[in-house]
Amino acid sequence: MAAAVFVLWTIGIEARLVYLQVISYQDLVNRAEKQQMRTPALPAKRGEIVDRHGRLLAYSVDADTIYAVPYEITNAEHTAAALCGVFDACSHKEQTALAERLAADRPFTYVRRRVTPLEARHVAALKLDGIGFMKESRRFYPNKELAAHLLGYVGVDNVGLGGLEATYDKVIRGKEGLLIAQMDARRQTFGGRLERAPTAGGSLELTIDEQLQHIVERELRTGVEEHRAEGGSAVMIETRTGEILAMANWPTFNPNAFSASDQAARRNRAVQDIYEPGSTFKVVTMSAALEERVMRVDAMIDTSPGVIRFGARTIDEFAHHNYGTLSFADVIVKSSNIGAIKIGLKVGAERLGLYIHRFGFGKPTSPDFPSESPGIVWNPARLNDSALASVSMGYQVGVTPLQVASAVNAIANGGTWIEPRIVRAVVNGSVRTKVVPKVTRQTISPGTVAQILPIMEAVVESTIGTARLARVPGFTVAGKTGTADKLVNGRYSQSQQNVSFVGFVPSREPVFTLIVMIDSPRSGRAAGGRVAAPIFGRIAEASLRYLGVPPTVNPAVPVMVARRDQPAVMPTVSTWQPPVIVTLATGGGDASLVPDLRGMSARNAVHALANLGLSARVEGTGLVVEQTPAPGSPLQRGMTCTLVLARDAPRLIGVAGAQP
Repeated sequence: MAAAVFVLWTIGIEARLVYLQVISYQDLVNRAEKQQMRTPALPAKRGEIVDRHGRLLAYSVDADTIYAVPYEITNAEHTAAALCGVFDACSHKEQTALAERLAADRPFTYVRRRVTPLEARHVAALKLDGIGFMKESRRFYPNKELAAHLLGYVGVDNVGLGGLEATYDKVIRGKEGLLIAQMDARRQTFGGRLERAPTAGGSLELTIDEQLQHIVERELRTGVEEHRAEGGSAVMIETRTGEILAMANWPTFNPNAFSASDQAARRNRAVQDIYEPGSTFKVVTMSAALEERVMRVDAMIDTSPGVIRFGARTIDEFAHHNYGTLSFADVIVKSSNIGAIKIGLKVGAERLGLYIHRFGFGKPTSPDFPSESPGIVWNPARLNDSALASVSMGYQVGVTPLQVASAVNAIANGGTWIEPRIVRAVVNGSVRTKVVPKVTRQTISPGTVAQILPIMEAVVESTIGTARLARVPGFTVAGKTGTADKLVNGRYSQSQQNVSFVGFVPSREPVFTLIVMIDSPRSGRAAGGRVAAPIFGRIAEASLRYLGVPPTVNPAVPVMVARRDQPAVMPTVSTWQPPVIVTLATGGGDASLVPDLRGMSARNAVHALANLGLSARVEGTGLVVEQTPAPGSPLQRGMTCTLVLARDAPRLIGVAGAQP
């Protein structure tokens, strides 16, 4: 009997050994590796996003992520309840879902990612079996809502979900690394091997100026709230380069907690929303007429009796005005619908369609905004006289605020359309790759711009202009107002309008072009000149002051202060004459020469250079005794002139530009 028991016991042991070492061998090896080895991905650090001066707009910080090893959890419901009890917000539904994950047959699951430091401390204090911590990168936006629509936001998997974070995700995200870690019976790491090191992402240097962005957002929000509007957008473009200095929308959101906002607040209205521009589009109609020479600036246009009919359709002036006979210029200054229609009919559908496309409508304007709407532009061949009349005054055409700003910026830039950009450079390690401004085409000739400019100035400066509230003290402003009824349920609303003002300042040497568009203001009669123009004026005034642009109207008289620590030795000079610009007729166009500034005060010399579009670098004090480039050198826009000043200046006899 004992022998039989011994034989059966031996057979059982042998059978168990065969089962463990042969039948279940591979399964046990896999389970052992899962318990002893982990291969966590090492997250790459996303690159930073900075403004044009290097000020941080977005960067990454380390945050605690809580994970679980379900194999080691004996009571999933109890563990889930304990965790939910210390989290800031955890609903019953979330607790049930967490318990299901903790009870699953898996080696790893996330509990909650990127928790606050306080939550991490509370969970650690519980000392729960099967619960651990790991570091993950979390995106942080130090200025909260500032430039939120431009920057976008990042999801929990370190992937950009909106704005530039999504557009340049492959550049910013970098590449994850891989770590093979060994663990003991208590799940503590005691060794490991770095299989692949993470690679940090590149950084973006934007064209926007943080301070200008703040000014634009502040004034836009004030304007929207003052007029109880549904929303608004504003875009500021540097005239010469096409770089976007600021882009703002209201309402906005905090990208640090983007999930707390709705989709409408996260929409970048400036590039995604299309609207009928109304009278701001008359700038295109006017440009086409003058460029094609179908009408002259002094041509007279009869707008009586203030209405025009196309079959059963009747179009009238804003507020039912009857302006009578107007000059071509006054049609724009007073924003006459009937006058613009008659100009557009003279131009014709085919030619007007050509200039609509030249000014950038009907297609996206910038590669930095993949979600940008191309707008709506009709095929000229399908436009009858009634439809052409609508397009001529800014209806039956869909545009974005960025498109309108880019089109008017072409006029400010002498007729040259420049592709607007938001990314100035991409930085990978120590390599900075600059984005070169892209000049694409000439919309109209400089001669046509010279005719349009006084008209757009009169819109603001004239007593009969529609944008008198856009005036900026000390500067001349050129621009155009726009008011258009909104389409609501297929019909034009009498109570909801899109109102706007677009312009550039200073008008003769523009620094920036700015558009302000307000959606559905509800504070009395809505009009671009009454609602959008004052917002433009406040933004422009604060921005010019911040940029240090000297006034162009009645500039301040220089103040001369005597120095007591030096003898009053003044150079003997001839009578002062203003600097003379000599124009050379060449085959390639007009070229100018650098004026003779010797003998002038620093203030007058710098002011003279600024009027020519040049910058100055000043050395010393007193009067100008030397200058580089020398007088008579070829003048190039944007060049820097070095001025050497001295008080004990040599005697300057008969030098043009010398002053007492």
